[in-house]
Amino acid sequence: MVASSRASLRADRLRVLNAPRPVTVDLDGSDPVAVWLSASDRSVVDAILEVWRIDDEWWRQRIARRYVEAVLEGGARVVFFEDLATGHWFLQQA
Repeated sequence: MVASSRASLRADRLRVLNAPRPVTVDLDGSDPVAVWLSASDRSVVDAILEVWRIDDEWWRQRIARRYVEAVLEGGARVVFFEDLATGHWFLQQA
């Protein structure tokens, strides 16, 4: 049995985990070549590990995304996606 921490569960202490955040992606045709993680932080894509597409919930609010798992310069692995309905890019995981 685990002892109670006596910490109250309050809505103001909740946070979303791994929420997508908007990014800018430089493309060569349809291939990402760089990701702007902030206005001054541009990271070059060294390798694309995997690309996949999700098409879901067509009966409610359509979700159509193209995901890219990539290695950035310096070795960081990231997952980002393009919302195919709007054309906007988001960082999903860093």
